[in-house]
Amino acid sequence: MSRLYHTEEGRVIPSLCEELTRFRWARKTLDLPATSAPADVFVLARAYPGHTGPLRLAVNGGEALALQPAGPGVYQWYRVQVAAGALREGSNHFELWTDTTAMDGWSLALEAGHASPGSELSDDGGITWRRERMGYLNAVLAEYVVRVRVEEGEDPPPPAMVWEDPGSPRVQSLRERLPAGAREGGDTLARARVLSSWLAAGWEHTSSARGHLYGPWDAETALSWGPARRGHNGQRPILMCVHYAASLVSACQAVGIPARCAALTEAVNGSNGHFVAEVWAPEWERWVVVDPNLDALFVEDGVPMSMAEIQSAGTAIGARMEFGAGTAFQRTFPHMIEFLEQNLERGLCFRHRSLWHRADLLSRPRFSPPGHGSLSYCETGLVWERRDLERGFGMFPSFGDSGWFDAPPAGFPDRG
Repeated sequence: MSRLYHTEEGRVIPSLCEELTRFRWARKTLDLPATSAPADVFVLARAYPGHTGPLRLAVNGGEALALQPAGPGVYQWYRVQVAAGALREGSNHFELWTDTTAMDGWSLALEAGHASPGSELSDDGGITWRRERMGYLNAVLAEYVVRVRVEEGEDPPPPAMVWEDPGSPRVQSLRERLPAGAREGGDTLARARVLSSWLAAGWEHTSSARGHLYGPWDAETALSWGPARRGHNGQRPILMCVHYAASLVSACQAVGIPARCAALTEAVNGSNGHFVAEVWAPEWERWVVVDPNLDALFVEDGVPMSMAEIQSAGTAIGARMEFGAGTAFQRTFPHMIEFLEQNLERGLCFRHRSLWHRADLLSRPRFSPPGHGSLSYCETGLVWERRDLERGFGMFPSFGDSGWFDAPPAGFPDRG
């Protein structure tokens, strides 16, 4: 057994993090139990393209460890094992810096919005510290994304799903603009497919390589910003697979269909990720995977497939994909054809799956991540499969077994 210790939720905005230099140091403090075994330290950081110097990490004032850059240009996880003797019961300090004098070497991910952070910033190479005006623009209060996993203890059980409030005016507003074929009664999966086709034809998939500022997990806003190619501050918004799936989850709940968000990846720090929805189909008594970005359903012998079945299919999953009317629009974009052929049809993104445990994206928008998909997955609200703890996903605190993932939608409000 082991337990992860952290003081943030991975709510990282990639364009607002902490730049490190020889003078500008970051310090993270974590309260840990006494440990008799080595521990894993996880740091979410970005090395500048072309930079070859290390990110330096000192634990409780000990000799600095050197983290070598991997995958420059992207915020990703760095894992380093520290000896048990380097840690102590109670407060432990983790200091990070690099050797450059300008902000052109390494960035450390942070989560803004903490009134009294335990993280600190130094402007003089670790001599004095401050807990105010952090981030590279000296403008936020924040916690740095540094986590530690020790053998002592056990992670808490995964959280229960949180559903949308059917009485929310936001939910009612969305329902009014949905296609009639989805609002009317009938076969659950057929109605979900109507919504999937409608969303897939709604806007061009726009990743962080094509857009500028991340779009919120808000279906009505995505449907406005996407076609206009203009959003916050007049910038082209990032509206990608995450936003299609989040919009489908909201739309399904607005018409009384339980649905949830699933984040996928082929590996920690992997580039072949994806984001889809799972819809509860009472006709089949199972969660069914729907991809509203490509407007795809996965079917075997006439039965819609669950996530576990898709994973088992592996590279053969391409032959089990059924496309809807919205696919034609997505196929007009070369980058989507490439994604379909090089990733989805090969089953790469399905190797590891997780669920976002909140589906109340409209009535409680403050809980939605502000940058998911624009950096390596880091949100603590993601629940991974139990086996993934031993497959490199130890920087997350929540893991569930098949019973948790396959359980019917308990507590889903009656839309009566």
